[in-house]
Amino acid sequence: MTVPHQPATNPFKQPRAVWAVAFACVISFMGIGLVDPILPALADDLHASPSQVSLLFTSYLVVTAVAMLVVGAVASRIGPKRTLVVGLAIIVVFAALAGTSDTVGQIVGFRAGWGLGNALFIATSLAVIVASATSGFAWAIILYETALGLGIAVGPLLGGELGSISWRGPFYGVAVLMAIAMIATLLFVPALPRPERPTSLGAPLRALRHRGLLTMGIMALLYNWGFFTMLGYAPYPMELHAHELGLVFTGWGLLVAIFSVFVAPRLQARFGTAPVLYVNLAALAVVMVVIAAGVTTPSTVIVAVIVSGAFIGINNTLTTQAVMLVAPVERSVASSAYGFVRFIGGGLAPLAAGKLADATDLGVPFYVGGVAFLLAIPVLATGHRLVAAAESGAVEPVGSALEPVGAAASPESRPVLVAVGATPDAAEIVDAAAALARDQGCALQVVRIRETVIVEELAIEPEDAEHARAAVREHLERLAGHGVAATGQILTSVGDHAAAGRVLAQHAAVLRARAVAVGRSAHTPAVQFAEGSFTTALTDAADCPVFLLGADEKLASS
Repeated sequence: MTVPHQPATNPFKQPRAVWAVAFACVISFMGIGLVDPILPALADDLHASPSQVSLLFTSYLVVTAVAMLVVGAVASRIGPKRTLVVGLAIIVVFAALAGTSDTVGQIVGFRAGWGLGNALFIATSLAVIVASATSGFAWAIILYETALGLGIAVGPLLGGELGSISWRGPFYGVAVLMAIAMIATLLFVPALPRPERPTSLGAPLRALRHRGLLTMGIMALLYNWGFFTMLGYAPYPMELHAHELGLVFTGWGLLVAIFSVFVAPRLQARFGTAPVLYVNLAALAVVMVVIAAGVTTPSTVIVAVIVSGAFIGINNTLTTQAVMLVAPVERSVASSAYGFVRFIGGGLAPLAAGKLADATDLGVPFYVGGVAFLLAIPVLATGHRLVAAAESGAVEPVGSALEPVGAAASPESRPVLVAVGATPDAAEIVDAAAALARDQGCALQVVRIRETVIVEELAIEPEDAEHARAAVREHLERLAGHGVAATGQILTSVGDHAAAGRVLAQHAAVLRARAVAVGRSAHTPAVQFAEGSFTTALTDAADCPVFLLGADEKLASS
């Protein structure tokens, strides 16, 4: 789906389609945290062991994993809106059925159906919000991140409140809220175009033949093993009621959301993806050992679980970023392949932890989870060079990297670069840059950056390659009509807007550019803080002059 960039407007004046899907996203992200506060109550009321109750996670995640292999193909054939509606309908049905259950086995089965619906919904929700938003791409991402944060934080709180009445309450609550979201989606979300080329059913499995993607997938499997061991078993040694458990996991969820959106990109920019992940995985292993050693002390477990939210948030974002950096296939295919492997790890972990707990004691599964976090470090190390090379620009992902448009630039030339997006003043910025290049007696290169934005564990490209090429050609043809010779280039970045600025600075360094010209940001300080400032990152990283241009002013050096 091609989602052209749009000029920034009032972020709150959105079509009803955006609010409908954003509401559904909040409820969807409640899915996992919602059941944590009711796990002990389920075990008591249904006379089940913790290992039996843990199968709620196993069925949900294993089905989600398998579904990840096909959701891309389904969405590319029936369209984003239908995929959303089908996913929401499945969640409504199976959440309601889980609430009517009388045995843990029934709930486990219905949670499997819930996992299928959630996979279909998550696969398309971000793309629909971006395509429908009228406030620009940056605000669309912020809306999605807000929905994610609310869902992760509010899910345990709502689960605790409803669970304090009855363990059936959270299931019925999700069914009702998702039914409202489904009706709103049917009424307000327009039919969106399907991709010109359907995704192959076998593409995700074939993608795992690539060493880099498989390595990152195995690393994510081990990480999710430790993560879901903690999520599935930590509620029991806390010895809290549903309401209190909800508050604990709300604190955990707030840290997950804050560190995934705000902290992870800044750590990555400062230290690099792999080094941050090494430290983060080691910290998670320490947290698991603390839980295991203090499993008989509820306060120790409570504090450790809440603190782990910070490391979980960082890991979710940077693991996805590492996958997208090294994946030599389309982003959607890479996401499906990666999702399949990591959810398999998350699904099998609670099952294995239950068997271990039954055979030994409750501390052993946490020790094993800590070992899983530690094992992820050497696995990641085998792909360290791939990640580092991709970050530095030495190696580019196949089909998404340095791509010339029009005539190739001379290797000896030291051009002026002008980076343009789909803004109203793009032509003015290019013309001013052309004048700067003429004054300096050098060539001009028009650059378009295709961003892959990472939102926790999801990745999206708002613009496809052909749309980017067409935009650059339009500028080149207009310049040629005025007798100005120029070249064009497509770059890609993975991460936030600041990552795009660093990619442009790297490209300028490779070409030994005389200067870089960009438009002044139309984003508010709040957006620049949340999504990363392109201009600040560019000026900090560039070793040549950077010129900023507004709609009604001359070039100014920065």
